[in-house]
Amino acid sequence: MKWMKERDLLIAQTMAFVQSVTGKKPDADKLFAKSAALAAPEAVTAVHIPVSSAGPAAYIPNIEALADTTAEPLRPAQIARPDIKQDFQSEIRARVANFRANQERFSREREAYCSTTMAKVHASLREHAQPPRLGK
Repeated sequence: MKWMKERDLLIAQTMAFVQSVTGKKPDADKLFAKSAALAAPEAVTAVHIPVSSAGPAAYIPNIEALADTTAEPLRPAQIARPDIKQDFQSEIRARVANFRANQERFSREREAYCSTTMAKVHASLREHAQPPRLGK
C-alpha cells in the first residue's frame, strides 16, 4: 500500500504544480495537504517547485499565435498500405522451397551413405568368403 500513498502524493504534487501555473492555487493546497497527510513522513518528502510569477505565458512565447482556432484541423496523412497478403505468400513460398531443397539434400546424402556402406559390406564379404562346405 506504500506505493499507493506515494502515487497519490505524486499526483497531488503534479496537480499543485499545474494549478499554480494556471493560477488555481487554493484547490492544489487542499489536495496536496490531504495526500501529504496520507504519506508516511519518512517515506516521501514534499518537493517545492518554484513557479515563475509571469504565469504560463512566460513558458510559451507568442501564446496568442498558438490560440488561433480559425485554422483547419490537421488530418492524418494517407499512408498506402503494404500488400501484406503478398508478403506472406512470398515468404511461405520461399520457406517451402527451402524445405524441399533440404529434403532433397538429405535424400541424396542418405542414398550416398547407403551406397558406400553397402559397397563396404560387399567388399568385406568378398575378402572373407569361405569356400562352400562339402560333405553335407
